[in-house]
Amino acid sequence: MARANRALGALRQGSSLIPNPGILRAPTLRREAQSTSALEGTFAPLDEVLAAEAVGKASRSPALSEVLNYIDTAELGFAWVQERRVTTGLLEELQSVLVRGTAADTQQAGHIRTVPVAIGTRGGGIEDARFVPMPPGTPLRSAVDDLLDWVDAAPRQDLDPVVAAALTHYQFETLHPFNDGNGRLGRLLIVLQLMRSDVLTEPLLSVSPWFEARRDQYQDALAAVSAEGAWDEWVALFADGIHSSAVDTGSRMSDLLAVQAEYRDRIRASGARGMVLDVAEYLIGAPFVTVPMLASALGKTYQAASNAVARLVELEILTEVERQGVRVFRASNVVQVTMRPGAGSADPVR
Repeated sequence: MARANRALGALRQGSSLIPNPGILRAPTLRREAQSTSALEGTFAPLDEVLAAEAVGKASRSPALSEVLNYIDTAELGFAWVQERRVTTGLLEELQSVLVRGTAADTQQAGHIRTVPVAIGTRGGGIEDARFVPMPPGTPLRSAVDDLLDWVDAAPRQDLDPVVAAALTHYQFETLHPFNDGNGRLGRLLIVLQLMRSDVLTEPLLSVSPWFEARRDQYQDALAAVSAEGAWDEWVALFADGIHSSAVDTGSRMSDLLAVQAEYRDRIRASGARGMVLDVAEYLIGAPFVTVPMLASALGKTYQAASNAVARLVELEILTEVERQGVRVFRASNVVQVTMRPGAGSADPVR
């Protein structure tokens, strides 16, 4: 717990020293979106997630669209908790965005479930389930309301924020309030709770890659709390994951800022300036770009964006690649930092 809190403190302090910490949100969030979805069996390669905006919507796979739904969901949650507590209504709205356009986008979407669910059936009946959450109805909705009341009160009760997040995550997954998306929402709730507790001022923490690399251990520890009351073991595992995730996120932040500084030095040494520098700054949050995308994002003409891209290709900052028939430019150094395996973990390069 102490290690986790120190690492979160360092991450918070580091983000406060960055003039524009929001630029680092995109790579962190896209890595989280890919990993949290993979934990639930929906897989899209991370480089496809990073390139999705540049390539466009025309040829997205269902899996990629579902992963990108998580990004919209998280951004909605981050904006909400800047000023308001987490509510059941918010969770329902987040779940509806998360499953939008998927097989789970049914009448149940955006509502606390009204049907029973079972976890770990692997196609069998409810009698084969590893865990059966509480049935639907008024008690379930009341239990969700009670949990969120507790989340709101926890910072005022002098409860360690890492412990509070661990308890919340277990309880949310145990309630399993929706017909789909509970795992992804539960892991998003970790970051939302840390933000509401003022442990994090920016959502620059990606927790799922660490848990994805330990999927069985993670799921077994949650089940052991229900079966055996193994709270100490669960909180210890959770705190270890938060510590490692915060350290890894901080390391990536530092390395991305180093890449940004190296780009800036290379451009200035070449005598280039103006939009070339603006594009280089933009690449830290969007390592796959197109000329129209840059012109729109930076409010410049197509020709100005095209000239800037050509100069960055000359400086070997951008490399032209083809993605599904679209002419795309890749900032390879940014992609390399974003996609590298986590330090001390088994999460693979996707």
